[in-house]
Amino acid sequence: MKMNKLNKFFVIIIVFLFIGTSFVSGSVNLIVDNQIKSNISQEQRLGLKDIFFDLKMSILIKLALYPSLSACIINGDEITWSNGYGFYDLDNRKSATENTIYNIASISKTITGTALMQLYDQGLFDLDEDVNNYLPFNLRNPNFPDDEITFRMLLSHSSSLNSDLINYYWLNFSADPPFSFYPYPWLEEHLIPGGKWYYSGRWSSTYRPGEYSMYANINFDIISYLVELISGENFIDYCKEHIFVPLEMYNTNFNLSGLNIDNVAIPYHYHNGEYLQINELSYMLGESTPPDKYWRIRMYPAGGLYTTVNDLSHFFIAHMNDGVWNGIRILEEETVEEMHSIQPPGNHDPNTDSYYGLAWTIGINPSGFKVNISGHGGGSYGVHTWMYYIPTENIGVIYFTNGDKYFEKNILFRAIIGLITIISLYQKGGFNLISQSYLFNSFYKLSFAPKI
Repeated sequence: MKMNKLNKFFVIIIVFLFIGTSFVSGSVNLIVDNQIKSNISQEQRLGLKDIFFDLKMSILIKLALYPSLSACIINGDEITWSNGYGFYDLDNRKSATENTIYNIASISKTITGTALMQLYDQGLFDLDEDVNNYLPFNLRNPNFPDDEITFRMLLSHSSSLNSDLINYYWLNFSADPPFSFYPYPWLEEHLIPGGKWYYSGRWSSTYRPGEYSMYANINFDIISYLVELISGENFIDYCKEHIFVPLEMYNTNFNLSGLNIDNVAIPYHYHNGEYLQINELSYMLGESTPPDKYWRIRMYPAGGLYTTVNDLSHFFIAHMNDGVWNGIRILEEETVEEMHSIQPPGNHDPNTDSYYGLAWTIGINPSGFKVNISGHGGGSYGVHTWMYYIPTENIGVIYFTNGDKYFEKNILFRAIIGLITIISLYQKGGFNLISQSYLFNSFYKLSFAPKI
């Protein structure tokens, strides 16, 4: 069957963009450099490369149907590049920058986990200790009532809490935290059989605590409550005083009303040729449709943080550099290492093909690339975020968008565009992912290996 003209155009664009990020790009750049070395300065050559890179990124976000994207690249302990593309407010055509504020969805968990591990550094609990020593209610899987649930299990998604069902999310909730009913007594009413918000599938009947990994946001609702109980501080206040202020993250907040709303990206979902705000998704969400155009969610410790790529880079640099940013230590070196290590009993999630550390995910040869990565991603309607680094190279990438991956058409095409975007950003930072691809190496051996 012949492709229509639009599909042919898309294929041409993909091939062009892939070539621009592949192994030949280094050779092309070298040839260009040699040809024009005598005519223009090094600064001008770099300027031309930046222009072509910005053009490529602008094309990529249009193909991926993201209204805007803000990104930065970290090498070692500093940002070496940052920029924004597209519009974070389509009606008013506000251009995105590295200082545009986005909801970062599940990347929020890395902040929540770090808050708890700061208390661990103070010797206030043990990772393998029963959390019931601190909670005002008895946290047990009713199918395995004699099995303890530990801090380590909550942080690594191996507590035996099943993945969350739709009624957990409460999408049509909209208010700024903190809330009088959350985290307590809501947690008890949600987790204990007979509770007001309990449902029978909340706990696994197959896997015991500590036996298997199942990604569940609820783990981090509990963690945030443990931060409050152990520290004696409100969770939001604790994060501000012990993480955000020391790291100079002044455009970061779980509470949207504490930020300059004019700089906050509006989430959009693409449907039938137009961008819809999240409060316009009744065709899909029905009665669960959010009443506001911005996410204001109940489970904010698991997915409600707002920040900028510039702000979050300070936190990420600390994790990439043994707990230190700009001379400020937020965690002990051994604690950071433990957080970015695969936790027992292996903690592999087959649904995402990733492993879990403590509040961080770990990729082993992700998407066929011969590298390991550590970080976290996030997604919701109108939100897609990425924060991962390659430990062996100490290079990290953060990017936020105000679109989403909940595509209704051309899913494979957009997934390819997303992969090219990631490859392009790491290459901009000086690391060529393509050269670490099993597919590329197989192709190279078949096409260019000496014939004997």
